[in-house]
Amino acid sequence: MNLTSLPNILTVGRIVAVPLLVGLFYLDHPWAHVMSASVFIAAAITDTLDGYLARRMGITSPLGEFLDPVADKLIVAVALVLLVGYDARSFIVITAAVIIGREITVSALREWMAHLGSRAKVAVSGLGKVKTIVQMTGLSLMMFRQDVLGLPVYEIGTVLLVVAAALTLWSMVAYLQAV
Repeated sequence: MNLTSLPNILTVGRIVAVPLLVGLFYLDHPWAHVMSASVFIAAAITDTLDGYLARRMGITSPLGEFLDPVADKLIVAVALVLLVGYDARSFIVITAAVIIGREITVSALREWMAHLGSRAKVAVSGLGKVKTIVQMTGLSLMMFRQDVLGLPVYEIGTVLLVVAAALTLWSMVAYLQAV
């Protein structure tokens, strides 16, 4: 187990960032929204960067392959729960439940397929990557929670999150059809 490689440090950093994200989200300070959004954005960037670096540097590892999706799902699920606590409108709650439910389902499906020796059938698809970009952008904007130059940032993020939920369902169907 090599936790000292740069890709694994970035992945573990996302896990360590979760309590920081929660603390900043609830902090009663004018910059708290900006800081919590910044932590989430940094996590979203390292989500892309860790895997790229591991492949580029030729240092992929079973530990990294295990920790990366755990870190991804943990930071997204926590962000969704925080936002549901902030805005409990039914469509926000349903959107969060769809995204978290899909992540659990696809993770279980990947685990099952790995057990059967067919994990490649449920590898990350292009649609899954688009879903992740839309989802991370939407969540980042929602975490920011402040208008910028008259733009309704939170509302734009909400629309993107609903789009991400639709992409989430579409990609889950594609994964299920692959098996």
